[in-house]
Formats: sequence, C-alpha cells, structure tokens
Amino acid sequence: MSSTKQGTTIAMPKLGESVTEGTLGSWLKAVGDVVEKYEPLVEVVTDKVTAEIPAPVSGTIVAIVGDEGETIPVGGTICVIDEGSEAAVAEGPIAEALGDEPVSQEPALTTASPVRHGDEERARADRDDQEMLRIRSSPIVRRLAEEHDIDLASIAGSGIGGRVTKSDILAEVEQRRHAPAAPARAQTPPTSTTAQPPQTIQPPIAPPAPQHAPAQPTPPVEIWPGDEVIDASIMRRQIAEHMTRSVQTAPHVTVWMEADMSQVVAVRNRHKDEFARREGFSLTYFPFLVRVVTQALREFPDVNAVWDNGRIIRRKAVNIGVAVALEDGLIVPVIRDADAKNLVGIARSVHDLAERARSNRLSADDVRGGTFTLNNPGTLGSLFSTPIIVQPQSAILSMEAVVKRAVVIDDAIAIRPMMNLSLSIDHRLLDGLAATRFLAAVKAGLESYPADASIY
Repeated sequence: MSSTKQGTTIAMPKLGESVTEGTLGSWLKAVGDVVEKYEPLVEVVTDKVTAEIPAPVSGTIVAIVGDEGETIPVGGTICVIDEGSEAAVAEGPIAEALGDEPVSQEPALTTASPVRHGDEERARADRDDQEMLRIRSSPIVRRLAEEHDIDLASIAGSGIGGRVTKSDILAEVEQRRHAPAAPARAQTPPTSTTAQPPQTIQPPIAPPAPQHAPAQPTPPVEIWPGDEVIDASIMRRQIAEHMTRSVQTAPHVTVWMEADMSQVVAVRNRHKDEFARREGFSLTYFPFLVRVVTQALREFPDVNAVWDNGRIIRRKAVNIGVAVALEDGLIVPVIRDADAKNLVGIARSVHDLAERARSNRLSADDVRGGTFTLNNPGTLGSLFSTPIIVQPQSAILSMEAVVKRAVVIDDAIAIRPMMNLSLSIDHRLLDGLAATRFLAAVKAGLESYPADASIY
C-alpha cells in the first residue's frame, strides 16, 4: 500500500512464500463505492488460498485494475482509494501511482477526446495513451502471447478499456489453428528465347546446419461424443501451474518406509474418549506424526531448509504445513512453531485449520511461512504415494493408511497395525542418505512412542 495526495494505492499482497502473483476472483466493490477501513474489496485466488483483501483506509474507490479472472503480480496495483471528501478520477498523482497498470473507471476510455485550441500534441499523446492502455495485459497473458508468437498490439482486447485478456489470446490461438494453410506455389524455372551462356560447374556447397524447430503448442485434446467439458476453477489452474513448476524446479526423489504403529495406537485408544469429551472432536493419528516429525526436523536441519541458488538456508522456525483436501483443490495451511506445542495443542491447530480451510475462512497468514509439509492421504485408504514438494521447501512427507498386517517379529509371525511413510525430497539439497536417516528417525519415534505418555 502507498499513498499520494489524492489517493491510496492497494497492492496485490504476497499470499504465500512461493506465490508471485494472484488471480482476481470476485470484485466486492465497484468504482465510486464508499468503503470503510477493513471492509473487503476483492477476493484473490491462488493455489494456496482464497482470501478477501480488506481496505486499509476509508474512502471512495476511484480506480480498479483488472477484470475478474485477471492475474496481478505481487506488488502490482489492485485499486486506488481516495480518502478525500469527493471521488477523484485516475489522473495526476493517482495516475502516477498506477504506473503502467491499466485502469478501470467510469466512463471507460473508448473514444478519443476532441482536439481543442489546436493542441495536436495533447491529442496525439491521448491516442498513444489509449493505445498503450489497449495492449497492456497481465503477466500470464504476456507469457501466452510470447509462447504463441502473438503481437498484443494486433489483438482487439475485450477487457476493461480494451485490455487484452487471456480469453482473447486463447481465441486468437484457436483461430490460427483452424485457419486454412496458404497453398504452396510450385516454382517453375524461367523460360527464355535467348541463348544462355554455358554454366560453370561449381563444387557442391555444404547444406546449412539444421535448425531446431520452435516448440509447438500442445494440440487440443479431441472431444468425443458424450464428453463433458468443464472449465477448471481458478484454484485448480493455480494448483496445476504450481505443481508443474515444483517438478520442473526440484528433482524429486521419493523414499518409503513402514512403521509399526502399535505404541501410537495404544496411546490413542487410551485417551480418545476423554479427548473427544473435552475437545469436541476426534483424536486422530495425525497429531502424533506431527509431534514426532518436529523432533526429527531438529535432529536433521537440512530437511527443514531451502535451496537458494547454490546456498542452503536452514530455517530456525519449525512451521508444519498441513495438506487439506477440498472438493475442488488442495490447501496447505501452516501450524506455526509446531515444535513448541504438545500433542493436544497440535491436534487443536490441525482441527482449526482444517475447519477454516473447508469453510473458506483462512487468512493470508494461515498459508504463509511453512518449512515442511505433511500430507495424510491415508484417511482415504492410500497405501503408497509420491507427494510433490511445496516450493521452496526441501521435502514433504505423506502418512498412509494404518492397516493391520502380518509381520515377522523375532522370527515369529504377528499381526500389527502398520503404516507406510512416503518422503519426497529435493535432490539438489538432500541425498538418499539424509532422506533415509530422517525417515528412519520418524519411524523410530513412532515405534518407540511412550505407552504412558500424557497428551496434555
């Protein structure tokens, strides 16, 4: 947020450590609306969270940047609020605050102003400004245009003030794909009635080195009769982009181990009824895993670290991300200072974050600052998984289903509650030895969990 004499610019906040941009969801206010301090302005969607951005000041909205569905980089202007008694237009200091961002205001800039007093220079500047306004676009639109070799100035934008949107680019790509190819013209040697002088035979010239063809866009998938085509939600698209970026950024390696959960099961069974009466929700195995993992992270600090262009940053804080599955995506809220909490404190944090995630009540701070992530697909019966790292963390651990199996103990067959652990690591920072030692420490912590341990 920054202020000018006539207005306060509201910027896209950083909604997570690895988040560089946010997508505008639903605008809750319009140009000309009077807002009170802390009143919600707009919903912003990332792959981590959907958050309402509140007004930091009271005043009148004089400019809005971007349509719903547009992507704005972190720090980019979202809107401008005038704190004065009258609404200002987006000019003067406010226009300077907006910089290169396109502005939505009433009325939209669709026609040029008439030339007055022969001021041709001003008219030309106005036309240039409107042309720049027309071709401005969000980062994702510029990337799409670059990938498909599209000149933004050639696109008639359908957004506010003629802004080029993602839909405009995709429509242009589709139009080019279905455009008929220009027929190749056969080249015939020129004819002449005059005699030609004899030609001198030249030695053969080596052909030029083959050029690599530019990367072609992914062809559209063929749609068959009866298929249902659904536009992915903003969250789903953000998750797809983030997961692809994570795999492309960090070489993933996954290590598996199984743990005998007999000790943990015994402790949980002894306390689960009293816990449910006192807390109002069930005691699961997940808080036990969080407790053991935080202790192992202290022993192996590189697993609680970040790879940063040739250097390793070991995090002092132990903040555990908890993967929460939603109907249309996945959110990873964070338990801060998890190593300082007892088992009940962890259980309360997990329950609170999961409840608020499923009711869309998480704040930006709830999904920021994780140092290690735990996933729990075992609640749905999963036995093995290969989780993808939440960037820029170095590892993620999945807790699979607890299943009674026959195992060999001291040369005898016994039935024990067993659980598989799946650890994916960033191989730039961690090797198999470090990953195996860490996972072995987690396994040992679960298998030696004190049977008489108090949970409070």
